[in-house]
Amino acid sequence: MRTLRRNKQKIKYALFENKIPVLDEYGNDTGEFELLYSEPKDFEISVSSARGESYTRHFGDSVDYDKVMVTTDKSFPINESSILWVDDLSEGKPHDYTVKKVAASLNSISYAISKVNVGE
Repeated sequence: MRTLRRNKQKIKYALFENKIPVLDEYGNDTGEFELLYSEPKDFEISVSSARGESYTRHFGDSVDYDKVMVTTDKSFPINESSILWVDDLSEGKPHDYTVKKVAASLNSISYAISKVNVGE
């Protein structure tokens, strides 16, 4: 399935780069990590309006997701560690989606994405 330009919308994505340990005020390791991501980049991709029953078996029955993104650009670098700005592209806003699952076919790649609420 090819994606038409008129069906695409602008999103932003950031790739996972590293995780660093969080230290308490005495310099002791807390066991938690701070995740570091690349600078957000723009991309145009086809995004479904909402999850429907026709998508439930696309990624399997056990994956819980809210929308599906589809692209024919096989070089699009996101994976399950990436974060996305889909609904709100305002500067300084936290990301609003994460990638739950990636399903590649011969001509396209589909991404199951899930809405998240990052501290606002």
